[in-house]
Amino acid sequence: MKKLVLIAIAVLGFSCKKESQEPFGKPTESTTEVQTPEALGKEIFEGKGNCVACHQVDQKVIGPSIQEIAKIYKDKNGNMVNFLKGEGEAIVDPSQAAVMQANLEITKTFTEEELKAVEVYIYSNLK
Repeated sequence: MKKLVLIAIAVLGFSCKKESQEPFGKPTESTTEVQTPEALGKEIFEGKGNCVACHQVDQKVIGPSIQEIAKIYKDKNGNMVNFLKGEGEAIVDPSQAAVMQANLEITKTFTEEELKAVEVYIYSNLK
């Protein structure tokens, strides 16, 4: 009888799972959040694109403001994604195009989704 009780206690002890352990198998719930294009664009603009080093929302620093870029691209029906791919001409301030070349080498590596997200972010600042 003692052996049976000890075996039962051992089985119960091994079958209890600590809270810190990962669940067995694949998780049933997705823990990743879906990011809006605007939020992704802002993250890229301020992060790996390093665009914020030269462009501020409402004032010219080294390059034109985001609001100015959005207005000119909208008014001229420009293709911002093509420009960021290095396939289009500078239409906002062509005299600054040479300064932008280093950053265009970065933006050329972005995916189509990332480029469109940056474009959405810039247009979201249009006043």
